[in-house]
Amino acid sequence: MKDRKGQTKEAEENTKNSVRRLIMVVISILLQVVWIIGLAVWLTNYYAAISTLASILGLLLVFRVYGLQINSAYKISWIILILMFPIMGACLYLMFGRTGALGSMRKWFDKVHAAYAHLLPQDEQIVDKLEMADGTLARQSGYLRRGAGYPVYQNTDVEFYGDTTRALEAQKEELRKAKKFIFMEYHAIEDSVAWKGIEEILEEKAAAGLDVRVFYDDMGSIGFISKEFMEKLRRKGIQCKVFNPLIPILNVFMNNRDHRKITVIDGKVGFTGGYNLANEYFNLTHPYGEWKDSGIKLTGDGVRSLTLIFLEMWNATQREQEDPIPYLLKSAYRSAEAGFVQPYADIPMDDEQVGEEVYISMADKAEKYCWFMTPYLIITDAVSYTHLRAHETGRNL
Repeated sequence: MKDRKGQTKEAEENTKNSVRRLIMVVISILLQVVWIIGLAVWLTNYYAAISTLASILGLLLVFRVYGLQINSAYKISWIILILMFPIMGACLYLMFGRTGALGSMRKWFDKVHAAYAHLLPQDEQIVDKLEMADGTLARQSGYLRRGAGYPVYQNTDVEFYGDTTRALEAQKEELRKAKKFIFMEYHAIEDSVAWKGIEEILEEKAAAGLDVRVFYDDMGSIGFISKEFMEKLRRKGIQCKVFNPLIPILNVFMNNRDHRKITVIDGKVGFTGGYNLANEYFNLTHPYGEWKDSGIKLTGDGVRSLTLIFLEMWNATQREQEDPIPYLLKSAYRSAEAGFVQPYADIPMDDEQVGEEVYISMADKAEKYCWFMTPYLIITDAVSYTHLRAHETGRNL
């Protein structure tokens, strides 16, 4: 039975349960934060004993933060907080502001990434062709190979969808053609109308013996699905994992989320872009008004990187590493296009902001114009500076 928004009563109840869980997590975390702040305030009451020590330590921490190679707005916010409230500010920074606190997690992700690096060799002939076609793009491609470890490809057709409804239909059409495996990794999945059409296909393919996997982020999906969602998929023969489950404990890794949107079909066809698998992205519901997003379909050799990006994250969440080679299939596909594609991924735990650097480079090297479309616009200092330079040289950003 469905309501006027097209949601089943079961999905509606699951969403309510998920929202209740989110509320409980938020309340638990807030209680812990209040306790920490209360402790800091209590310690501050012993002004004569610890005020001087706290000020000295706070000042040293401010110098440390000031010397970091991070966004200046982010840096200034921490400095102000620490100077105004030395004890509380220091406690909060030590818990939430230090990338070094993620050391063990970073080492584990680096280990998995290093183990897979040799599986994406670069065809140097393609590099030479790109250099001959456009030296500027070749240098940016070189940065991606060095900074992220992903090669540039040819023999890949690209189809752009400016309408997410068309992208979803194309995605389902390709899912129905799957012969070997289906991998899906999304920040947000909503157990409702848009997802149901995909789930039916996945269930059918899993029943036919295909390797079908779904990977979603807990924070992104917590308002959309309940904890029973994973078990439901598993009963249908679909492997399912959740990235970084939310638990009511302060932990520095909790703020790191999986924002990827990837579908890989037989290692030959891949979908990515800005849309999640939730109703609002297809304007079936309108919690934020009319939504505008886009997607891309890749067919050919470039999908190899998307396949490994998925498997790398999948295996990073488990101790036993499976061999990805059986999924990196050679295809007899021959593209109609002769262009270059370079799918890549990055994690927030290293010291290189690969994604931001790519966008800045695109804007900085543009000769006439460079247009960006995003529902989330946060301008950093570096981007602002690039925009100023473009304006001074008459380019349209």
